[in-house]
Amino acid sequence: MVDRTVAVLAGGLSHERDVSLRSGRRLSVALRAEGLIVEEWDTDAGLLERLRSQRPDAAIVALHGGEGENGAVQTILEMLDVPYVGTSSRGCRRAWDKPTAKALVADAGFTTPDWVVLPHSTFRELGAQAVLDSMVDTLGLPMILKPDQGGSALGAQVVKDAAEMPGAMVGCFAYGDTVLAEKFVSGVEVAVTVIEGEEGPEALPAVEIVPESGVYDYTARYTAGLTDFFTPARIPDDAAKAVGELAVAVHRQLGLRDISRTDAVITEDGTVHFLAVNPSPGLTETSIVPVAIEAAGSTLGSVFADLVGRAISRKS
Repeated sequence: MVDRTVAVLAGGLSHERDVSLRSGRRLSVALRAEGLIVEEWDTDAGLLERLRSQRPDAAIVALHGGEGENGAVQTILEMLDVPYVGTSSRGCRRAWDKPTAKALVADAGFTTPDWVVLPHSTFRELGAQAVLDSMVDTLGLPMILKPDQGGSALGAQVVKDAAEMPGAMVGCFAYGDTVLAEKFVSGVEVAVTVIEGEEGPEALPAVEIVPESGVYDYTARYTAGLTDFFTPARIPDDAAKAVGELAVAVHRQLGLRDISRTDAVITEDGTVHFLAVNPSPGLTETSIVPVAIEAAGSTLGSVFADLVGRAISRKS
């Protein structure tokens, strides 16, 4: 591994640029500690030329949101035949679109909260208030509104009163043209990281998420001290087993690769509800994946160094 050069792709122009840069910096430090030569590259207009002229042995996509999760950068790497850690462009597209991911998981026999998906144009053409009233009639309250694509809970808001719906919709549409409205399910919120190894995808210990505000929004995710994590999660053994099985099944069902993080809620009766999956999860000092890796007795650097080796082997 010592002579291998890895390009960590971070930054970009999405709303999650700052988070991506923080993930990229932390990952780069961890990989250098494993003896790899690491280049940190912003994802800008010079990326293709750098990939051609300074071709790395492998790349790691540490981008969040936009081109880093919707398969665009992965497509570029595939066209240039550059080995990379992470999910293929097709798998990224399936995970990036939340309604598509929910439908595929539901089709596989797992539970996910009821939902509806509506574009901004529907509210203009059919009358915003009438559509909002129908959403409340269908899903009940509370519900959570979120953009149908994107991460870091940007634009997401829990609505407990119908009077809050218009303002929440405005906030949601600031980050996308289509809203995913989902029945809010109360319970223990957990995240499960899946890592691929020689034996296939394996679930790491579930991380229980307890935000100080009660809602795991953008501020709670990326401000130190505002969220408590418990690993392993404080849930019964059968629930821990079920959520681990869900995460591995989602990883396989959506065709993900190398690493993913599945978010779920476990209700009081033990039912596990799938919420979303991220094929390019955050690696910052407040992110969940490093917590899960440490709980499994490993390190961020060693896990990703192994994944770099797997990426290179796929091309050999």
